[in-house]
Amino acid sequence: MAALFSGAFQQETKSSNLFSFLHSVGILKSASCQSMAQGSMKRASTASLKEIFDKYASLEVEGVKYMTDEDFVIKYLGLLPEEKYNKKSLHLLCGVLDQSKEGRISFSEFQTFEGNLCAPDALYKTAFQLFDTNGNGSVSFDEFVGITTQTTLHNKIPFNYESDFIKLYFGKDKSRQVSYSEFSQFLHDFHDEYASVAFKAKDKDGSGFITASDFEEIMLAIKSHLLTDQVKTNLNTIVREGAHGHHVSYAYFIAFISLLSNMELIKKVYLNATQGSRTAEVTKEDFLYSAQMMSQITPLEVDILFQICEQIHREKKILYEDFQAIATEQYMKQVTRRLTEIKAVEKPEDRGIFMQILESAYRFALGSVAGACGATAVYPIDLVKTRMQNQRTGSYIGELMYRNSFDCFKKVLRHEGFSGLYRGLVPQLMGVAPEKAIKLTMNDLARDKIKGYNGGTLPIWGEVIAGACGGASQVMFTNPLEIVKIRLQVAGEIADGAKVSALGVVKELGIFGLYKGSRACFLRDIPFSAIYFPAYAHLKPAFADENGYNSPLSLLTAGAIAGMPAASLVTPADVIKTRLQVVARAGQTTYSGVMDAARKIYAEEGFSAFWKGSIARMCRSSPQFGVTLVTYELLQRVLYIDFGGSRPSGSVSEGVKGAMDMSSSNPDHVGGYQVARPIFLGVESKFGLLLPRFSHS
Repeated sequence: MAALFSGAFQQETKSSNLFSFLHSVGILKSASCQSMAQGSMKRASTASLKEIFDKYASLEVEGVKYMTDEDFVIKYLGLLPEEKYNKKSLHLLCGVLDQSKEGRISFSEFQTFEGNLCAPDALYKTAFQLFDTNGNGSVSFDEFVGITTQTTLHNKIPFNYESDFIKLYFGKDKSRQVSYSEFSQFLHDFHDEYASVAFKAKDKDGSGFITASDFEEIMLAIKSHLLTDQVKTNLNTIVREGAHGHHVSYAYFIAFISLLSNMELIKKVYLNATQGSRTAEVTKEDFLYSAQMMSQITPLEVDILFQICEQIHREKKILYEDFQAIATEQYMKQVTRRLTEIKAVEKPEDRGIFMQILESAYRFALGSVAGACGATAVYPIDLVKTRMQNQRTGSYIGELMYRNSFDCFKKVLRHEGFSGLYRGLVPQLMGVAPEKAIKLTMNDLARDKIKGYNGGTLPIWGEVIAGACGGASQVMFTNPLEIVKIRLQVAGEIADGAKVSALGVVKELGIFGLYKGSRACFLRDIPFSAIYFPAYAHLKPAFADENGYNSPLSLLTAGAIAGMPAASLVTPADVIKTRLQVVARAGQTTYSGVMDAARKIYAEEGFSAFWKGSIARMCRSSPQFGVTLVTYELLQRVLYIDFGGSRPSGSVSEGVKGAMDMSSSNPDHVGGYQVARPIFLGVESKFGLLLPRFSHS
C-alpha cells in the first residue's frame, strides 16, 4: 500500500526528517516568509488568505463560502490523487483543520491553521490536531488507536496497545486524556518504542537477535527518515559486514538507530578530533579518543559509523564530507543562484579523459573572465607600481620624477588624465585572460592529480607544488604581456615623446624579444603562486561561516590576505624583471641578464632598491587576486557544470533542512501554507503515520 504523499513529495523525501528543520524556521529567509525575532515565520495577510480561500472554496452555505475536504487536500495542497484517493485518509487529514467537525472548512479554520503552520512547533501541533478528532484539546486512548490502526505501519507491524508503555501515558485503565505538551513527548517516545516492539516481534525465539533482512525491514518501515539513499542501498551489506554477520543483536540495533539520530553530535566529535578542520582524515582510534570526551557516543556506535563509511566510500578513515552520505538532516544548500546546472557525468567513476579535458577547458574559460576582471580592477595601481620600479636614482640629474606612489598617482592623473591610469590596459586584458586562466587551470589540475595519487588527500607540499606548476605555466603568456604593458606604462613619463603602441612594441621586439627577462619572470611567478594558492586554500575555511559556506566577501578577504605575503616577498624578482624589460633611456644603466641586473642595482642604488614599489605591488596584487579568485569561484557556482571532479570548497552551505528550503513553489501557498506540504510529510515520516493514499475498493 503506497504511503501518503509519496508521489507529491519525490523531491522532499530525500531528506524527510522534518523535526529538526522546524527548529530552523525563522532563521532561513525567503522572499515571502521572513524570520521573526522569536523564530516564527511571518504570517500571510488576511486579505491575501481570503482571496485564496475564495478561489478554492466550492461550497456555499447561507451565503458563506466553505472549503470541502477535496478542495483543501486535493485541489489546494495537492496531497492526494484526483481519482481513486482514499476517502478515510482524506477525512483524517481535513480533521486537522476542521476543529468544528462539521465536515467543511471555514475561512476562520483555514486562517487559524495557517497561523499554526507558522509556529516553531508546527510539526507537533499538526500531529496533535490529527489525533484530536473530537476537537476538545486533548487526545484519548481511543482517538490515538483510531488513527494509528489506519496507518500502513500498523498493518505491517502491529503495536501492542496493552503494553506498559501505553499505560504509563494513558493510565492503567486507559481513560486519561493527554494534553498537547504531554502528547508531543508521547508521540516522540512512541516512535522509538515502536522500533523495540518491532525487534521483539521479529525475535520470535527470544534469542536477542534478528536476521539482517528483518533489520532492514524494520529500519525501512519505522526509521526510514533516518536513512539516506546511500545508506538504504547499502543497508543489508553494512549489517552483514558487522560483528555478527547475518544476524543483528539488540545492542547493535539500538546503537545503529542512536548513531543516525545523533549525527550532529558525531560531527562535533569529528571537528574536535581535527581541531576544527573539515578536510582532515580521522582514523577510528582518533575518533574514539575524541568521542570519550562525550559520553553519549559509545564504541559500538563508532564501529558502526566506520562500517557505514567503509561500505559507502571504501575507506577506513572518515572525512567530514562523508557525513553527507549518512546524515539525512544535513544537506548542502546552494546559496548562489545557478544560471546553468549541467551534470556531465552521472558519477565520478564515469569521468574519462575527454571529461577531464572538457573540465580544464571550462576552468580555462572561467579563469579568463576572472583574470580580466581582476586586472581591470587594480590596473591604476599596477601602472603606479611599474613607474615607481622603473624610477632610477643616480643615473642623471633631474630623473627623479615621483617622491612616492601617491605622488606618482597624482601626477599621472594631472598630466595624463583619468585615461592615463589605464594606459596599456587593452593589451593587458588580451594577455591577462589566458595568463590567469592557465594559472588557475594548472593549479586546479595539479591539485587534482596530486590528490588522486595521494589517496584522496592533498598534503601541504602538494599544494606548494601545484601552485608552483600554475606559476610556471603562466610565464609563456605573462612575459610578452608584461613587456608590452611596461613599455606602454612608462611611455607617458616623457612629455612630447614619441607615441608608443602595443603593436609597435611587438614589431620592434619580435617573437624572441617578447621573452626578454623571462628568467626573472620565472623567479617571480613560481614562488608567488607556490605561496599564494596554499595560503588561499587554508584561509578560506578560516573565513567560512559555521556551515562551511564562503560568502563572496569572505572569498575576497581570503584572496586579498593570501596575496600580501606572496606579492611582497617576490618584489626583488619583479624589480629585476621590470628593469630588464623596459627600454633604457640615454644615460640610464643597461642590464644584460638577471645576475647582471641584480649586481648593478645593488651597487648603484643599494639593497632598498630591490623593494621599490613593494607597497604598490602588494596593494595591486593582493586585491587583484582577491577579485580574480572571488570571480573565478562565483562563476563556477553560477555557471555550474558537474564533470565529476573536485569543486571549490565553501561553495555550498551545509545545514539542516529548513522549512524555507522545502517550501512550495505554488504562488497560492502563502504564509504558513508555504510549508504545509513538508510539514504533513514530516508527520508521516517522523512518526511513522503513513496513511493509505489510494482506495482499492
